[in-house]
Amino acid sequence: MPGAIEFRQVPKPVPGGDELLVRVRRIGVCGSDIHVYHGTHPYTTYPVVQGHEVSGTVDSMGDGVRGFAAGDRVIIMPQVTCGACYPCRHGMYHICDHLRVMGFQTGGAAQEYFPVSAAMALKIPEPLGLDPAAMIEPLAVAVHALSRFGDVRGKSVAVLGAGTIGNMVAQAARASGAKCILITDVSAYRLEKARRVGCSLVVDPRRQDLGEAWNAFGPDGADVILECAGSQEAMADAIRLARRGSTVVVVGVFGTPPAVDLGLVQDRELVLAGSLMYRKNDFEAAIAMAASGAIDFDDLITHRFAFEDYPAAYRTIDEAAGNIMKVIIALD
Repeated sequence: MPGAIEFRQVPKPVPGGDELLVRVRRIGVCGSDIHVYHGTHPYTTYPVVQGHEVSGTVDSMGDGVRGFAAGDRVIIMPQVTCGACYPCRHGMYHICDHLRVMGFQTGGAAQEYFPVSAAMALKIPEPLGLDPAAMIEPLAVAVHALSRFGDVRGKSVAVLGAGTIGNMVAQAARASGAKCILITDVSAYRLEKARRVGCSLVVDPRRQDLGEAWNAFGPDGADVILECAGSQEAMADAIRLARRGSTVVVVGVFGTPPAVDLGLVQDRELVLAGSLMYRKNDFEAAIAMAASGAIDFDDLITHRFAFEDYPAAYRTIDEAAGNIMKVIIALD
């Protein structure tokens, strides 16, 4: 039930023929997990085992698995898809008509051992630690969001919202060669985190005129705007400030449907693109980006808790009132 976390002793799972049994080592907590905890996630039934941002090691595997060995360090892609609907048949399985996500509509990896299809696991390259590996999932969200525009090399990028996803989008844009990146938020804490990971153009639109700050892009403005806040104000700013013929990517999750000035969308021939989750190639790009050292994870991981302290982790997130970034649960 919402508001309660229960620990259970269960038998150690046995992997099926095409499965890995992963010994879970790190679990990242995201905002959606907190929505589930409070009973405000619209697509979750209870009880549910949470955990979709994970890293771990292979404990054992089924007879049909190839390409993995016991001890391999891995991450998991948490989508469960039907394989038969139109999106799945056309390579868009991340928006499957019957999409289920581990930790929400099906069991997640907040457990010591987790059986998962080997097709949904990816190896972690040696330079990458288990903590940052657990953050590959949100980085893949960012990589996919940028792909909804295309190649950002040499482009000007505006990111509205500096939470974990917005921060990852800005860092991924920089790693992909964007020439000018501006990031906004109404939280001084989040903006300071953005500065610490190397974002030099940070703006609080409640304290600084965003139109003035936009001058940093020069007369041509931003090539792409990514709305990562999930707020009416940010969405309105994105449409208002978008250059004619440019792209606005909607990454944030909206609790209340926003009002969008479709007159401006039409008049300026804006491309309004949604972005949901990721595909395998986004994970692969995120892993390569992280392994290259291009992403600063250390400043984003603000709290760590032991597995048995899961309730304390959630209380800390609630009490922080937004002055917190990524919480990692460790199973050591």
